[in-house]
Amino acid sequence: MYSGSSDGETHDAPQRKIPPASSMLWVRNLRRFIGSGAGLGSEALMELETKRILLDIFKEKQKKSAEAGTIPNGSISHRVQRLAKYRFLRKQSDLLLNADDLDAMWVCLRENCVIDDATGAEKMNYEDFCHIATVCTEQIGPKCRRFFSPSNFMKFEKDEQGRIAILPFYLYVMRTVSLTQARIDMSELDEDSDGFLQPHEMEAYIRGLIPNLAQLRDMPSAFVQMYCRIAAQKFFFFCDPHRRGKACIKKVLLSNCLQELMELHQESEEEVTDTEQAENWFSLTSAQRICDMFLALDKDTNGTLSKQELREYADGTLTDIFIERVYDEHIRRGKSGSGNAREMDFECFLDFVLALENKDTPEGLTYLFRCLDLQGRGYLTTADIHSLFRDVHHKWIEGGNYELCIEDVRDEIWDMVKPADPLKVTLADLLNCKQGGTVASMLIDVRGFWAHDNRENLLQEEEEPEEE
Repeated sequence: MYSGSSDGETHDAPQRKIPPASSMLWVRNLRRFIGSGAGLGSEALMELETKRILLDIFKEKQKKSAEAGTIPNGSISHRVQRLAKYRFLRKQSDLLLNADDLDAMWVCLRENCVIDDATGAEKMNYEDFCHIATVCTEQIGPKCRRFFSPSNFMKFEKDEQGRIAILPFYLYVMRTVSLTQARIDMSELDEDSDGFLQPHEMEAYIRGLIPNLAQLRDMPSAFVQMYCRIAAQKFFFFCDPHRRGKACIKKVLLSNCLQELMELHQESEEEVTDTEQAENWFSLTSAQRICDMFLALDKDTNGTLSKQELREYADGTLTDIFIERVYDEHIRRGKSGSGNAREMDFECFLDFVLALENKDTPEGLTYLFRCLDLQGRGYLTTADIHSLFRDVHHKWIEGGNYELCIEDVRDEIWDMVKPADPLKVTLADLLNCKQGGTVASMLIDVRGFWAHDNRENLLQEEEEPEEE
């Protein structure tokens, strides 16, 4: 009723068109008024300006953080930690005996000891020990006092009169000081303070030692970087068994590697023979030998070794199956391609040489066992031994040697190892039998088998010069 018109006709009422808000004058004026801040109170203006300033500061910090790759606060914290660590290590270093202090201690020991009538050795009893401690403390200072503790005296072998020789004690002091200084130096290079050294940190430590090692002082400057790379690789081979790319500092300090490196303190022309230099991995002679070997094998001079190039190693006495297994197990996939295109870089070559030259060590034998384990099962069967030695036998016959039975060699290996499981030879079996290096040589190198086959003759040749 109420929706109709008065004349009874129904029709839609005309709709009013509302203009858009943006076209309305009062809206435009209000937006302009608020946007400029002119209509805001002083508190609102201050709040708006503060937000704008804080936003600009935040954006600036984000930009600097992105450029530096770190959060500013974290960077400051890191610098403070490094400074604190540096000051602590410097303080510890100042507490150590220096070269002059050690010389003074040796003089004190010799002046206050007694001579053994029977052997002529210089010795001291506990009373002498305490007296020398007092003299050293007066001349050197309190920092030498810790070496003269009763427990240290008890560490050394005593004669019937309760005396110890002064030389072993002095060598103990020198070794303790040397290892402590090495620990401090390595800790300074440990950038993330996690107790491990990365390759570049280890190389930096070795580079710092070179001027103090008598046999390395004359090293050509152009060879220093390569030498540090070669030297550092041995530490990682023995102190980084899981190949994580970092070596535990404690393991490095206790390893034979550090002791071998420190042997280079001796003056070469007086105390070290050429043979000893060649056998020491860290000697300049050995490092140059490794480089020359790699360059001679790298026929195409591309900086890596193919399987064919590596077959020329050691005059080609290594078996083809062993070379294949080395690439299968120890050459990183994707390093220089894939499949047969993979090649051995210098770092992998160093591990390869270290394994072959240290076959009797757990680390070297572990490297080789992975190659011997043809099926990747963690053990070797008689079939594996037969397959591995077949290549050795082939090279043996090619060299004009007598015919031999592969089964006899296989049985001999089994007798040498005496595995816990009579059907399997594991890595633990090879380590326990103390002949694992010999067994590995017999299975991968025809020269190694020849040395085992002629071991009695070789032993006689070694003994004859001594008898003369």
